Amino acid sequence: MSLRKLGQGVVFLAGAVVGGLALAFLVVYFRPELLVRTRNVTASAPAVATAAAAGTAPAAAMPEPVLPATSLHSFAATVRRAGPAVVNIYTARVVTERVQPNSFEQLFGGFGPRYQQHVQRVLGSGVIVDGAGHIVTNNHVIANAATISVRLADGRSTEATVVGRDPDTDLAVLSIKLGKLPVMALGLSERVQVGDEVLAIGNPLGLQQTVTHGIISATDRKRIGVATFENLIQTDAAINEGNSGGALVNAAGELVGINTAALGRNSETTGVEGIGFAIPVSLVRGVLSEILERGHVVRGWSGIVVDDLSDEQAAQYGLARGGVVITNLYLNSPAVRAGLRGGDILLTIDGRELRDANDTMKQLASQKPGSSVKLRVQRGQEVREVVCEVVQRPSQV
Repeated sequence: MSLRKLGQGVVFLAGAVVGGLALAFLVVYFRPELLVRTRNVTASAPAVATAAAAGTAPAAAMPEPVLPATSLHSFAATVRRAGPAVVNIYTARVVTERVQPNSFEQLFGGFGPRYQQHVQRVLGSGVIVDGAGHIVTNNHVIANAATISVRLADGRSTEATVVGRDPDTDLAVLSIKLGKLPVMALGLSERVQVGDEVLAIGNPLGLQQTVTHGIISATDRKRIGVATFENLIQTDAAINEGNSGGALVNAAGELVGINTAALGRNSETTGVEGIGFAIPVSLVRGVLSEILERGHVVRGWSGIVVDDLSDEQAAQYGLARGGVVITNLYLNSPAVRAGLRGGDILLTIDGRELRDANDTMKQLASQKPGSSVKLRVQRGQEVREVVCEVVQRPSQV
């Protein structure tokens, strides 16, 4: 290539560069917004990254979080172990009700009372406790039932028969005839502590195998009005209609209680929620054993009705602290024959001091029928000892 041609190329290239710069200057001078738009577009990429880091980017642009398995707290294994042994119970009972007189009958009178019958259906739950097909549930679930049907978690259904009932603890034992039954592992309610995590498994509102989660809120709750003998477990695990008779299990899937009641089911009117109660498994074991052996529970009874005596009331009798007072006695009972009276203050039973009225009834119930107990009582300012016979507790009291 000649020097002449090379020089012409350099001149052309230099002219093009100078012309381009001149054109760019003119564009920027007369249309500066074009430069702003270009700068905004180029800045949009890091803006998206910044938004993503701040958590404001569109969901589609966000990567799925990867959580370590150890950070997930699941009770799936607990439910797989305990759930199959929880059954649904459906009962039907015939209820007779008096019909209110209509306006014609009220006007003319002379008409006798009229009654009508209808079938009342009750939902509940139960727990299979052995391979022979025995189921523990609440007595109030099956009381006066004409028919009792049981549905298992695996879909099988069958009729159930009543082995025995114990209204004093609101427990009942049923029997079904099916093979290859799942069985609930029984825990130890003595080991239950406030704050322990628990699951309630049952049939609330007919929703089969519903599981709710909570903690143990309190133990040894008394005077709730569920049964005669109470030392209930309190929990905030949701318990609703149909949960009665179902299982309260610990994190290991062991039965620690039979769900029996809930306070404040209508929180809109009562302002109370999250207060449920279960019968401890220690009491369930004893009742189950008695019913399977005898068909009923044998308890001692003396015929007294007692109530707690407050510290203020006790001070009037010269006592240092509150105790237990006899409020009533059954006619022709051992207590009447022993000379006890209403108003007597019970101090000890066989030398053991009494904590409260519930403790007194438990001590008497634990006595063997046919035996006797030595009661230390205060009547006015006089303290005396009375020997009282113990008989078998009648079923109607």
